[in-house]
Amino acid sequence: MGFRGYPRPDGSCGVRNHVVAMSSVICANGVVSAVARELPAVKAITHTEGCGRGLKDIELSTRTLAGLGKNPNVAAILIVGLGCEFIKAPGLAEQIKSSNKPVEFLVIQENQGTVKTTEKALAICKKFLAYADSIARAECAWDKLVLGLECGGSDALSGVTANPVIGVVADWLVAQGGTVILSETTEMIGTENILARRAADPGNAKKIIDLIQGQEKLTKEILGPLAGLVISPGNIEGGLSTIQEKALGCIIKAGSSKIVEIVPYSARPAKKGLVIMDAPGADIFQLTGMAAGGAQITVFSTGRGTPAGFPILPVIKISSNTELLEKMGDDLDLDAGRVLAGKSIDEVGEELIALLIEVANGRPTKAELNKQDLLAIHTVGPAF
Repeated sequence: MGFRGYPRPDGSCGVRNHVVAMSSVICANGVVSAVARELPAVKAITHTEGCGRGLKDIELSTRTLAGLGKNPNVAAILIVGLGCEFIKAPGLAEQIKSSNKPVEFLVIQENQGTVKTTEKALAICKKFLAYADSIARAECAWDKLVLGLECGGSDALSGVTANPVIGVVADWLVAQGGTVILSETTEMIGTENILARRAADPGNAKKIIDLIQGQEKLTKEILGPLAGLVISPGNIEGGLSTIQEKALGCIIKAGSSKIVEIVPYSARPAKKGLVIMDAPGADIFQLTGMAAGGAQITVFSTGRGTPAGFPILPVIKISSNTELLEKMGDDLDLDAGRVLAGKSIDEVGEELIALLIEVANGRPTKAELNKQDLLAIHTVGPAF
């Protein structure tokens, strides 16, 4: 038995059925935002990229935007470009067409400016909404699900309660044939040997060590003597003292399965099972990378509290302590702090599995209800 999702022409399966309007460049954000204001059912994907960057960043941003368009939670997508940017709307639409979903594009400079482009965009999105409404949920196997793992605003209890609970879910989904993405490379520093022992083969073990040690080297080059911290003020206030301490708690989210693949930021895994994605520690960059990599749901633990969600995928929020749930209950879906009161990690893990199943079948998360649609694309070079 699987979940009831939305079958896509490329064989994937969404847990949501979104129509998306997306800019190819920051300069087109105004039209995309105008469409979303007029048609609230349309999900807007706006961002700060698309031009004024080096080739490496353009390549990374292009892969990310195309991946977001191909995400199984997207039923149909309109790309809006300006016309003189590096990442052009026609080329982006062409890449997304490989998923065989409805894709169209508009270029502002070729459509008499923003007002007329917005009018055309509204007509296209209304057509797409009618198309999405015609798609019914159907039975989908769990091997169609890609789950992203995230922890943000962590405290000293995150690695004791919430993250081990997430690990139970990660192992369960891998056992069902699904895919789980562990990211946050910065927050793996000091754990490379632990993770390498879990690699499915020696080649992956070497990739893991090279990846994390390379991240540590870069961190030392940037931060010098402060590299051992590389954690936020909130992490420190929450009881964490070093990146190694935070990393040990972070990787517990991945359960105990073998690591079958290591992929770059926003790249789609080619294998089923537990996968590492090279992504920075910042929460929204990670959510974007995992969504572009095909994740339909993310499970997100927090000890300090964060409302962050994402435009096209449900984010399940888990508190590491009960006090946080009492303070920010409108933003949280499950309390793992009950582990401290006597509930076992496995018991709360089973509750999280049940919640994941409900969300996959359509139950909205708090971040969805609150419309906490945050998105940011990771870049590596300066703007020019």
